[in-house]
Amino acid sequence: MGPNTRANNIAPISIPKDWDDDALLTFEQFCTLIQTPQRTVRDWKRRKVGVRWRRLGHTGRIYTTVGEARRFVHTGQNGGKEVRADVDDH
Repeated sequence: MGPNTRANNIAPISIPKDWDDDALLTFEQFCTLIQTPQRTVRDWKRRKVGVRWRRLGHTGRIYTTVGEARRFVHTGQNGGKEVRADVDDH
């Protein structure tokens, strides 16, 4: 690969150590954080793979915690193990 290839622009996925594990991340924030397209994360959610999602109130938005995101990243994208989603697919 040449010096101007996309591979040179890849940054490791990390979560700042000062972020509280109980803090909430929106679906969109999580996708951005792990550098993964929303379509892919929706598929994981549908297959009950990845982080646990929670719906708060009647907003229609789903959230996960920073702690869940850390676990996901630390285990190498869940280590291939399924995690039960906490919200229904609509």
